[in-house]
Parts: sequence; C-alpha cells; structure tokens
Amino acid sequence: MTIIEEIRELAISTRLMRLADAIRRDATVIYREHGIAFESKWFPVLFVLSKKSALGIVELADEIGYSHPSVIALVKEMQKAKLIKSAGHKSDGRKRMISLSPKGRETMNELETLLADIHAVVKKISDNDDNLMNAIEQAENALNKESFYDRYKKLEAKRKK
Repeated sequence: MTIIEEIRELAISTRLMRLADAIRRDATVIYREHGIAFESKWFPVLFVLSKKSALGIVELADEIGYSHPSVIALVKEMQKAKLIKSAGHKSDGRKRMISLSPKGRETMNELETLLADIHAVVKKISDNDDNLMNAIEQAENALNKESFYDRYKKLEAKRKK
C-alpha cells in the first residue's frame, strides 16, 4: 500500500485523477487500435457537440462541468485536430460558437461502434459493492449543496472558537 492509499480521503483528488488517467490512457489505446486518431480527454466535448449542435464556450463548460479555461484548452486542441470548428455568434460578435466539423462528425460515428463496449467495461468497473457511480453522484450533489471551501471555512471557524 502506498502512502497515498494509506491517507485515503485526504488524497481523494489524487486518487480520482489516477483512476481517470488510467481509464483515459487505456481508452486512447483502444481508439488507436481501431484506427481512430482521438484523445479520450476530448470525448465530453465531442459527445456534447454531437447532441447539442453549436454551443458557446460558457455553455459547453456548463454542459460538461469543466472550468472555462479547461474547455478553451480542449477546444484549441480539437480545432488543431480539425474535429471542431468555430464561428461567430449571429447576434453577439464577441461570442464564438463551437460545433463539430465534418471530421468531428465522422470521428463521432467511428466512436459510436466502440461506445457500447466501453460503456460495458466502465459499468463492470463501477458496479462494485459500493457502486462507484452512485458514490460519485452523491459526492457531486454534496458539493453542489455546499462547496468544499465553504465546508472547510465552517470547520476552521469552529476550531478557532
């Protein structure tokens, strides 16, 4: 057991990042094995745009739950890979609308054949005694009700009394 594993909850973000990295790394290998030049970190953007058509950066960030700067970085990478395109908003010239390019739609179609199998593998991993997806949803709901920072500040205030 590593020190990170020993400290359990104190390293929750590290543990979740390790889990996400392992899944992303292997998913990217699966895509490559099937001749699809695609990074798994791009999946949320590609998937949302395949369902929602064109979105602004803020709306896209809200849909996938990522920070604005993270979405901008992903969009830049995906534009470089020619998977998405950007156009000006019809009524707001400051706003850029992001949508799938023809190559992005083609890539999404190629991924569709793999998604059922990838979903089945993820389900097997997460369908454990404590059901990982339920636990993640409960943790997300708890943080939506009260942020990590706000919870910390309450504990800190109690300790100072």
